[in-house]
Amino acid sequence: MWFTEYHSPSTGITFRMKRTLFAGQSPFQRVAVVETEDFGRMLILDGTVQTTEKDEFVYHEMLVHVPLCAHPRPRRVLVVGGGDGGCLREVLRHPGVEEATLCEIDAMVVDCCRRFLPAISDGAFDDPRARVRIEDGVKLVRRSRRAFDVIIVDSTDPVAMSSPLTRLSFFRAAREALAPGGLYAAQSQGPLFEARGMRRIAGAIRKAFPRVDFYLAGVPTYPGGVWSFALAAAGGKTPAARPPRPLPPGVETRYYSAEVHRAAFALPPYVREIIR
Repeated sequence: MWFTEYHSPSTGITFRMKRTLFAGQSPFQRVAVVETEDFGRMLILDGTVQTTEKDEFVYHEMLVHVPLCAHPRPRRVLVVGGGDGGCLREVLRHPGVEEATLCEIDAMVVDCCRRFLPAISDGAFDDPRARVRIEDGVKLVRRSRRAFDVIIVDSTDPVAMSSPLTRLSFFRAAREALAPGGLYAAQSQGPLFEARGMRRIAGAIRKAFPRVDFYLAGVPTYPGGVWSFALAAAGGKTPAARPPRPLPPGVETRYYSAEVHRAAFALPPYVREIIR
């Protein structure tokens, strides 16, 4: 069996599958977990690859450790989306985090990932510091005021139910939900196949936050293999200018490092042209 995700009408990425472990229709989307020959188990939502056992560490480490190591003392962290638990896992590797809230709109995603992709969350859902809320993250953010030191948005592509997470009104609400000195981080699409979406997100987030930087990581299963992230602050130095704090003692990563942290903000000219 083969599965192809199309990145354009004429280009896609194809995986040979061993078997389908789960397939269901939630109130929000089609949810599937399959086992592939080369990338291990894979979460697919509405026909789009979200994460795989083989390369998930790149995305989750870069989406989490860049903002947490740029913040001087992150204690309260909100993850919007991220029902696979990978971001929650990385957040909880920071012992200074006192409470990590995961807000996922789709209970089916959390349930099937806990059952069929347990290695990705690696016990994070059972950590006493974790708070899992099955609800609309937009609504939670809008009713929060100065509640979080770091907000991380691990969303699907900005269409359908995820579209509100990339609108100006949400970015403004996220700024109000951050405690003084807080940071906002989110995936912001890929520059090769998603340039229009990147440009739109960059324009909107800059209207809400006075300090915004973008950084890159290589995620093989995402369109084009290059993915971007936004990191925003309400004040102070721009995020890229903040020297990263060291990872907590004993925390070992496979992609993230202080050197990678600094280098990730060095954008090639074609990316700077997209988000200028």
